[in-house]
Amino acid sequence: MSPKHVVFKKASRDKSVAVYMTKRDFVDHCDFVDPVDGVIVIDPLQLKGKKVYVMLSCTFRYGHQDVDVMGVAFRRDLFLVTRQVYPELQDKEKLTHNKMQQKLLLKLGDNAFPFFFEFPDNLPCSVALQPGPSDVGKKCAVEFEVKAFCGENQDDKNKQRVILHLSIRKIQFSPELGELVPETETTFEFLMSEKPLHVRLSMSKETFYHGEPVRVNVEITNSSSRNIKDISVSVEQVTNIVLYSNDKYVKSVAKEETKDSVPSGTSLKKDYTLYPLLAHNKNCRGLALDGRPKHEDTNLASSSIVKQEVLKEVQGMLVFYKVVVRMIASGTVGSSEVSLELPFRLMNPKPEPGKLLLLPTETEPEDMVFEEFKRVYLKGVVYGDDDESPTEA
Repeated sequence: MSPKHVVFKKASRDKSVAVYMTKRDFVDHCDFVDPVDGVIVIDPLQLKGKKVYVMLSCTFRYGHQDVDVMGVAFRRDLFLVTRQVYPELQDKEKLTHNKMQQKLLLKLGDNAFPFFFEFPDNLPCSVALQPGPSDVGKKCAVEFEVKAFCGENQDDKNKQRVILHLSIRKIQFSPELGELVPETETTFEFLMSEKPLHVRLSMSKETFYHGEPVRVNVEITNSSSRNIKDISVSVEQVTNIVLYSNDKYVKSVAKEETKDSVPSGTSLKKDYTLYPLLAHNKNCRGLALDGRPKHEDTNLASSSIVKQEVLKEVQGMLVFYKVVVRMIASGTVGSSEVSLELPFRLMNPKPEPGKLLLLPTETEPEDMVFEEFKRVYLKGVVYGDDDESPTEA
Protein backbone atom coordinates (compact mmCIF):
# COMPACT_ATOMS: atom_id res chain seq x y z
CA MET A 1 0.00 0.00 0.00
CA SER A 2 1.39 3.40 -1.01
CA PRO A 3 2.14 5.83 1.82
CA LYS A 4 -0.14 8.82 2.31
CA HIS A 5 1.38 12.30 2.40
CA VAL A 6 -0.46 14.98 4.34
CA VAL A 7 -0.96 18.34 2.63
CA PHE A 8 -2.32 21.20 4.73
CA LYS A 9 -4.82 23.51 3.05
CA LYS A 10 -6.28 26.90 3.90
CA ALA A 11 -8.67 28.83 1.64
CA SER A 12 -9.97 32.38 1.76
CA ARG A 13 -13.61 32.91 2.64
CA ASP A 14 -14.49 33.94 -0.91
CA LYS A 15 -12.51 30.95 -2.27
CA SER A 16 -10.46 33.24 -4.53
CA VAL A 17 -7.19 31.96 -3.07
CA ALA A 18 -6.09 28.73 -1.38
CA VAL A 19 -2.66 27.83 0.01
CA TYR A 20 -1.30 24.27 0.18
CA MET A 21 1.73 23.34 2.33
CA THR A 22 3.20 20.02 3.44
CA LYS A 23 4.41 21.39 6.81
CA ARG A 24 3.31 23.67 9.62
CA ASP A 25 6.55 23.20 11.59
CA PHE A 26 9.97 23.98 10.13
CA VAL A 27 13.11 22.60 11.76
CA ASP A 28 16.31 24.47 12.52
CA HIS A 29 19.01 21.80 12.17
CA CYS A 30 21.71 24.24 13.43
CA ASP A 31 23.57 24.18 10.10
CA PHE A 32 20.46 24.77 7.95
CA VAL A 33 16.71 25.41 8.29
CA ASP A 34 13.92 23.67 6.41
CA PRO A 35 12.74 25.97 3.59
CA VAL A 36 9.14 27.17 3.44
CA ASP A 37 7.45 26.04 0.26
CA GLY A 38 4.00 25.36 -1.07
CA VAL A 39 1.50 26.03 -3.81
CA ILE A 40 -1.13 28.76 -4.08
CA VAL A 41 -4.29 28.33 -6.18
CA ILE A 42 -6.08 31.44 -7.43
CA ASP A 43 -9.36 32.32 -9.16
CA PRO A 44 -8.41 34.89 -11.84
CA LEU A 45 -12.03 36.01 -12.31
CA GLN A 46 -12.46 37.01 -8.66
CA LEU A 47 -9.07 38.72 -8.51
CA LYS A 48 -10.04 41.06 -11.36
CA GLY A 49 -6.53 41.69 -12.60
CA LYS A 50 -4.88 42.19 -9.21
CA LYS A 51 -1.51 40.66 -8.45
CA VAL A 52 -1.09 37.97 -5.79
CA TYR A 53 1.80 37.90 -3.31
CA VAL A 54 3.02 35.52 -0.61
CA MET A 55 4.95 36.88 2.38
CA LEU A 56 7.04 35.13 5.05
CA SER A 57 7.55 37.08 8.26
CA CYS A 58 9.12 36.69 11.71
CA THR A 59 7.74 39.19 14.22
CA PHE A 60 8.56 39.93 17.83
CA ARG A 61 5.64 41.32 19.85
CA TYR A 62 5.91 42.65 23.36
CA GLY A 63 2.89 43.84 25.34
CA HIS A 64 -0.78 44.27 24.54
CA GLN A 65 -1.50 44.41 20.83
CA ASP A 66 0.93 46.76 19.04
CA VAL A 67 0.51 49.79 21.32
CA ASP A 68 2.78 52.77 20.77
CA VAL A 69 4.33 54.14 23.95
CA MET A 70 6.06 57.50 23.52
CA GLY A 71 6.52 56.76 19.83
CA VAL A 72 7.88 53.23 20.38
CA ALA A 73 5.92 50.38 18.84
CA PHE A 74 6.19 47.17 20.86
CA ARG A 75 6.52 45.17 17.68
CA ARG A 76 9.40 44.53 15.35
CA ASP A 77 9.68 42.58 12.13
CA LEU A 78 12.83 40.50 12.55
CA PHE A 79 12.48 39.14 9.01
CA LEU A 80 10.18 39.99 6.13
CA VAL A 81 10.31 38.85 2.51
CA THR A 82 7.64 38.96 -0.21
CA ARG A 83 7.31 37.07 -3.50
CA GLN A 84 4.92 37.77 -6.37
CA VAL A 85 3.30 34.49 -7.42
CA TYR A 86 0.67 35.74 -9.89
CA PRO A 87 1.18 36.73 -12.60
CA GLU A 88 4.29 34.57 -12.38
CA LEU A 89 7.60 36.32 -13.04
CA GLN A 90 9.30 33.11 -14.20
CA ASP A 91 8.26 29.79 -15.64
CA LYS A 92 6.73 27.44 -13.08
CA GLU A 93 9.52 24.96 -13.70
CA LYS A 94 12.13 27.45 -12.48
CA LEU A 95 10.08 28.25 -9.36
CA THR A 96 9.42 24.60 -8.44
CA HIS A 97 11.94 23.29 -5.91
CA ASN A 98 10.77 19.79 -4.96
CA LYS A 99 8.68 16.83 -6.04
CA MET A 100 5.76 17.66 -3.78
CA GLN A 101 5.30 21.01 -5.48
CA GLN A 102 5.45 19.26 -8.85
CA LYS A 103 2.75 16.81 -7.83
CA LEU A 104 0.57 19.54 -6.34
CA LEU A 105 0.84 21.63 -9.50
CA LEU A 106 -0.13 18.62 -11.57
CA LYS A 107 -3.11 17.84 -9.35
CA LEU A 108 -4.40 21.38 -8.80
CA GLY A 109 -4.34 22.58 -12.40
CA ASP A 110 -3.31 25.62 -14.43
CA ASN A 111 -4.27 28.18 -11.76
CA ALA A 112 -1.79 26.73 -9.23
CA PHE A 113 1.53 28.50 -8.67
CA PRO A 114 4.53 27.50 -6.48
CA PHE A 115 6.27 29.63 -3.83
CA PHE A 116 9.53 29.10 -1.96
CA PHE A 117 11.36 30.89 0.90
CA GLU A 118 14.61 30.25 2.73
CA PHE A 119 15.21 31.28 6.34
CA PRO A 120 18.33 33.25 7.21
CA ASP A 121 20.46 31.51 9.83
CA ASN A 122 20.09 34.21 12.51
CA LEU A 123 16.39 33.95 13.34
CA PRO A 124 15.06 32.69 16.69
CA CYS A 125 12.67 29.79 17.09
CA SER A 126 8.98 30.24 17.86
CA VAL A 127 8.33 31.10 21.49
CA ALA A 128 5.45 32.72 23.38
CA LEU A 129 4.89 33.68 27.00
CA GLN A 130 1.77 32.13 28.49
CA PRO A 131 -0.69 34.88 29.48
CA GLY A 132 -2.48 34.96 32.80
CA PRO A 133 -6.25 34.37 33.14
CA SER A 134 -6.95 38.12 33.26
CA ASP A 135 -4.57 39.15 30.47
CA VAL A 136 -6.11 40.48 27.27
CA GLY A 137 -4.58 41.31 23.89
CA LYS A 138 -1.62 39.72 22.20
CA LYS A 139 0.98 37.93 24.27
CA CYS A 140 4.71 38.45 24.22
CA ALA A 141 5.89 36.19 21.41
CA VAL A 142 8.20 35.50 18.50
CA GLU A 143 5.82 34.46 15.73
CA PHE A 144 6.23 33.22 12.17
CA GLU A 145 3.59 33.66 9.52
CA VAL A 146 2.92 32.98 5.86
CA LYS A 147 0.57 35.58 4.45
CA ALA A 148 -1.14 35.67 1.05
CA PHE A 149 -2.58 38.95 -0.25
CA CYS A 150 -3.48 40.72 -3.46
CA GLY A 151 -3.14 44.31 -4.68
CA GLU A 152 -1.87 46.54 -7.43
CA ASN A 153 1.66 46.05 -6.04
CA GLN A 154 3.21 44.64 -2.88
CA ASP A 155 3.67 48.08 -1.25
CA ASP A 156 0.20 49.41 -2.02
CA LYS A 157 -0.96 49.04 1.58
CA ASN A 158 -4.03 51.22 1.20
CA LYS A 159 -5.49 49.05 -1.52
CA GLN A 160 -4.01 45.63 -0.95
CA ARG A 161 -6.34 43.04 0.55
CA VAL A 162 -4.98 40.50 2.95
CA ILE A 163 -6.56 37.18 2.13
CA LEU A 164 -4.92 34.51 4.26
CA HIS A 165 -2.81 34.19 7.39
CA LEU A 166 -1.05 30.89 8.14
CA SER A 167 0.76 30.69 11.47
CA ILE A 168 3.77 28.39 11.23
CA ARG A 169 6.39 27.40 13.80
CA LYS A 170 10.17 27.32 13.62
CA ILE A 171 11.41 24.65 16.02
CA GLN A 172 14.78 23.16 16.86
CA PHE A 173 15.85 19.60 17.46
CA SER A 174 18.56 18.70 19.91
CA PRO A 175 22.07 18.65 18.42
CA GLU A 176 24.10 15.48 18.59
CA LEU A 177 24.52 14.41 22.20
CA GLY A 178 28.02 14.83 23.58
CA GLU A 179 29.97 13.08 26.29
CA LEU A 180 29.56 15.91 28.80
CA VAL A 181 28.04 14.92 32.14
CA PRO A 182 26.86 18.06 33.97
CA GLU A 183 27.98 18.41 37.55
CA THR A 184 28.77 21.13 40.04
CA GLU A 185 29.78 21.28 43.67
CA THR A 186 30.44 23.87 46.32
CA THR A 187 31.30 24.29 49.98
CA PHE A 188 29.34 26.40 52.45
CA GLU A 189 31.02 27.93 55.52
CA PHE A 190 28.89 28.86 58.54
CA LEU A 191 29.45 31.17 61.46
CA MET A 192 30.43 29.32 64.64
CA SER A 193 31.15 26.13 62.67
CA GLU A 194 34.71 24.87 62.27
CA LYS A 195 33.95 22.55 59.36
CA PRO A 196 31.91 23.18 56.17
CA LEU A 197 28.91 21.76 54.36
CA HIS A 198 29.76 20.18 51.00
CA VAL A 199 27.09 19.77 48.30
CA ARG A 200 27.50 18.10 44.91
CA LEU A 201 24.90 18.10 42.16
CA SER A 202 25.05 16.00 38.98
CA MET A 203 22.89 14.73 36.10
CA SER A 204 23.27 11.74 33.80
CA LYS A 205 23.39 13.88 30.63
CA GLU A 206 23.28 17.47 29.43
CA THR A 207 20.17 17.30 27.22
CA PHE A 208 16.75 15.96 28.20
CA TYR A 209 13.76 15.67 25.87
CA HIS A 210 10.28 17.07 26.35
CA GLY A 211 8.24 14.52 28.30
CA GLU A 212 11.33 12.70 29.56
CA PRO A 213 11.93 12.44 33.34
CA VAL A 214 14.82 14.57 34.58
CA ARG A 215 16.95 12.67 37.09
CA VAL A 216 19.19 14.56 39.49
CA ASN A 217 21.78 13.13 41.88
CA VAL A 218 22.35 15.06 45.10
CA GLU A 219 25.29 14.33 47.41
CA ILE A 220 25.55 16.17 50.74
CA THR A 221 28.42 15.77 53.19
CA ASN A 222 27.56 17.71 56.33
CA SER A 223 30.71 18.22 58.41
CA SER A 224 29.35 21.46 59.84
CA SER A 225 27.68 21.97 63.19
CA ARG A 226 24.38 22.77 61.53
CA ASN A 227 21.55 20.39 60.69
CA ILE A 228 20.28 20.26 57.11
CA LYS A 229 16.55 19.78 56.54
CA ASP A 230 13.67 20.44 54.10
CA ILE A 231 15.61 19.59 50.93
CA SER A 232 13.79 20.59 47.73
CA VAL A 233 14.77 19.99 44.09
CA SER A 234 13.21 21.93 41.21
CA VAL A 235 13.53 22.53 37.47
CA GLU A 236 13.36 26.23 36.67
CA GLN A 237 12.78 27.86 33.32
CA VAL A 238 14.54 31.21 32.85
CA THR A 239 13.32 33.49 30.06
CA ASN A 240 15.25 36.65 29.24
CA ILE A 241 13.51 39.32 27.12
CA VAL A 242 16.44 40.78 25.18
CA LEU A 243 14.51 43.13 22.91
CA TYR A 244 12.72 46.27 24.23
CA SER A 245 13.40 45.39 27.87
CA ASN A 246 15.60 43.46 30.27
CA ASP A 247 12.74 41.51 31.80
CA LYS A 248 13.51 38.11 33.24
CA TYR A 249 10.93 35.44 34.07
CA VAL A 250 11.99 32.58 36.35
CA LYS A 251 9.34 29.88 36.62
CA SER A 252 9.46 26.55 38.43
CA VAL A 253 8.12 23.92 36.02
CA ALA A 254 8.71 20.87 38.26
CA LYS A 255 9.44 20.63 41.96
CA GLU A 256 9.85 18.00 44.65
CA GLU A 257 9.72 19.18 48.26
CA THR A 258 10.89 16.65 50.81
CA LYS A 259 11.44 16.26 54.53
CA ASP A 260 14.87 14.75 53.85
CA SER A 261 17.46 15.80 56.42
CA VAL A 262 21.20 15.53 56.93
CA PRO A 263 22.09 15.95 60.62
CA SER A 264 25.49 17.32 61.59
CA GLY A 265 28.26 14.79 60.98
CA THR A 266 26.29 12.68 58.45
CA SER A 267 25.91 12.49 54.69
CA LEU A 268 23.23 11.84 52.08
CA LYS A 269 23.33 10.53 48.53
CA LYS A 270 20.02 10.39 46.72
CA ASP A 271 18.48 10.54 43.23
CA TYR A 272 15.46 12.75 42.58
CA THR A 273 13.20 12.51 39.52
CA LEU A 274 11.32 15.53 38.15
CA TYR A 275 8.80 15.88 35.32
CA PRO A 276 8.87 19.32 33.65
CA LEU A 277 5.65 19.26 31.62
CA LEU A 278 3.31 21.93 30.30
CA ALA A 279 0.39 19.80 31.50
CA HIS A 280 1.43 20.57 35.09
CA ASN A 281 1.79 24.33 34.45
CA LYS A 282 -1.31 25.31 32.47
CA ASN A 283 -2.02 28.47 34.47
CA CYS A 284 1.54 29.70 35.03
CA ARG A 285 1.68 33.28 33.77
CA GLY A 286 4.92 34.18 31.97
CA LEU A 287 5.88 30.60 31.14
CA ALA A 288 7.68 30.29 27.78
CA LEU A 289 6.06 27.90 25.28
CA ASP A 290 7.00 26.77 21.78
CA GLY A 291 3.67 27.81 20.30
CA ARG A 292 0.18 28.95 21.16
CA PRO A 293 -0.88 27.93 24.69
CA LYS A 294 -4.23 26.47 23.60
CA HIS A 295 -2.94 24.18 20.84
CA GLU A 296 -2.62 20.47 21.57
CA ASP A 297 0.89 20.19 20.09
CA THR A 298 2.46 22.95 22.22
CA ASN A 299 5.32 22.13 24.61
CA LEU A 300 7.41 24.08 27.04
CA ALA A 301 9.81 26.22 25.04
CA SER A 302 13.04 24.47 24.13
CA SER A 303 16.40 25.73 25.34
CA SER A 304 17.76 28.49 23.13
CA ILE A 305 20.84 27.71 21.05
CA VAL A 306 22.39 30.91 19.72
CA LYS A 307 25.15 30.81 17.12
CA GLN A 308 28.27 32.71 18.10
CA GLU A 309 28.04 35.25 15.28
CA VAL A 310 24.37 36.13 15.96
CA LEU A 311 23.40 39.12 18.09
CA LYS A 312 21.34 37.99 21.08
CA GLU A 313 19.04 41.02 20.74
CA VAL A 314 17.81 39.69 17.40
CA GLN A 315 16.45 36.61 19.19
CA GLY A 316 13.76 38.55 21.06
CA MET A 317 13.65 36.01 23.89
CA LEU A 318 16.19 33.51 25.22
CA VAL A 319 15.13 30.44 27.21
CA PHE A 320 17.30 28.39 29.58
CA TYR A 321 16.72 25.61 32.12
CA LYS A 322 18.44 24.75 35.38
CA VAL A 323 18.06 22.37 38.29
CA VAL A 324 18.10 24.07 41.68
CA VAL A 325 18.60 22.32 45.03
CA ARG A 326 17.60 24.26 48.14
CA MET A 327 17.87 23.31 51.81
CA ILE A 328 17.62 24.84 55.27
CA ALA A 329 20.71 24.92 57.46
CA SER A 330 19.58 25.31 61.08
CA GLY A 331 21.67 25.80 64.18
CA THR A 332 21.82 27.48 67.56
CA VAL A 333 22.42 30.89 65.95
CA GLY A 334 19.45 30.64 63.59
CA SER A 335 18.56 29.19 60.20
CA SER A 336 19.48 30.08 56.63
CA GLU A 337 18.75 28.75 53.16
CA VAL A 338 21.54 27.46 50.95
CA SER A 339 21.17 26.47 47.31
CA LEU A 340 23.08 25.12 44.33
CA GLU A 341 22.07 25.14 40.66
CA LEU A 342 23.09 23.29 37.51
CA PRO A 343 22.11 24.27 33.92
CA PHE A 344 20.91 21.74 31.36
CA ARG A 345 19.02 21.64 28.05
CA LEU A 346 15.39 20.70 27.46
CA MET A 347 14.67 20.12 23.77
CA ASN A 348 12.87 18.11 21.10
CA PRO A 349 14.54 14.81 20.18
CA LYS A 350 15.96 14.57 16.69
CA PRO A 351 13.92 12.03 14.68
CA GLU A 352 15.59 8.96 13.31
CA PRO A 353 17.20 9.28 9.86
CA GLY A 354 14.53 8.91 7.22
CA LYS A 355 11.73 10.33 9.37
CA LEU A 356 13.13 13.79 8.74
CA LEU A 357 12.55 13.34 5.04
CA LEU A 358 9.06 14.71 4.76
CA LEU A 359 9.11 14.97 0.98
CA PRO A 360 7.13 12.24 -0.80
CA THR A 361 8.70 9.34 -2.59
CA GLU A 362 7.79 8.32 -6.11
CA THR A 363 4.05 8.12 -5.48
CA GLU A 364 1.13 9.40 -7.48
CA PRO A 365 -0.76 12.61 -6.60
CA GLU A 366 -3.73 10.50 -5.52
CA ASP A 367 -1.69 9.43 -2.48
CA MET A 368 -1.98 12.91 -0.99
CA VAL A 369 -4.32 13.48 1.95
CA PHE A 370 -5.62 17.03 2.35
CA GLU A 371 -6.21 18.39 5.85
CA GLU A 372 -7.15 21.80 7.21
CA PHE A 373 -4.14 23.92 8.08
CA LYS A 374 -5.63 24.89 11.43
CA ARG A 375 -4.09 23.15 14.43
CA VAL A 376 -6.12 21.13 16.92
CA TYR A 377 -7.19 23.09 20.00
CA LEU A 378 -7.36 21.79 23.52
CA LYS A 379 -10.71 20.33 24.51
CA GLY A 380 -13.17 22.95 25.63
CA VAL A 381 -11.37 25.83 23.91
CA VAL A 382 -13.31 27.90 21.39
CA TYR A 383 -11.33 30.32 19.23
CA GLY A 384 -12.56 33.31 17.25
CA ASP A 385 -11.87 33.85 13.56
CA ASP A 386 -8.56 35.62 14.13
CA ASP A 387 -7.16 33.40 16.85
CA GLU A 388 -5.26 31.24 14.39
CA SER A 389 -2.94 34.02 13.29
CA PRO A 390 -1.20 37.13 14.62
CA THR A 391 -2.72 40.57 14.43
CA GLU A 392 -2.20 42.25 11.10
CA ALA A 393 0.50 44.87 10.80
